[in-house]
Amino acid sequence: MEIGKVLVSSLVSLTALFILTKIMGNREMAQLSMFDYISSIAIGSIAGEMAAMSTDNLINPLISMTFLSFCTLTINYLTCKSIILRRFFQGQALLLYQDGQIYEKNLLNAKIDIGELLAECRLMGYFDLEEIHSIYLESNGKISILPMATTRPTTPEDLNIEPLQNLPMANVIIDGKIMKGNLKSTGKNEAWINKRLSQKGVSDIKDIILATYDSNKDDMNIYLKYHRKYNNDIFE
Repeated sequence: MEIGKVLVSSLVSLTALFILTKIMGNREMAQLSMFDYISSIAIGSIAGEMAAMSTDNLINPLISMTFLSFCTLTINYLTCKSIILRRFFQGQALLLYQDGQIYEKNLLNAKIDIGELLAECRLMGYFDLEEIHSIYLESNGKISILPMATTRPTTPEDLNIEPLQNLPMANVIIDGKIMKGNLKSTGKNEAWINKRLSQKGVSDIKDIILATYDSNKDDMNIYLKYHRKYNNDIFE
């Protein structure tokens, strides 16, 4: 009987946590600010404790989780409206390095030593500070780097080239099923898909694990199950 109560408590906890996270939005997963991080930990801790409790007292944890979620939504709304509150709850970016100068005071405020800073630079592909113009610690705890103009990758604009703009690949077939909404956004229809599949020698759509639409080629990239792939050349 006790195991049954724990299972019920776990199910209620998981359901409540899922619903509240959906309500608060994806920013809770991204942890965009310190407040988001703290609220996520608090709500998760309550949900974990509730999962191990009996079903005799689930109302109080649910009320607590709901209240914390409401507070989080309220704070997020207010920070969108007020710069002062945004700086208070989310903080500001800290300049750690710029043009050959390391800002030791900001490193101390951020609780980051020079070894950790250099490690973050190496992880982002910079092994020499002379290749970097500025380093910022963002309010979400991540490092941003602005490279020197002479060391950054060359862009088409530097070469006076105007390449065609690539568009996101639309997943038109997933696990053998046509994604009708995605297909509609491409301006194509199922008849077009069937024609392309026939041209590429695909007899059964269920053999396809993924098919994407390439707008630049006006064609589909088809990936079959068992790691096989059809020829993506355009057939007339």
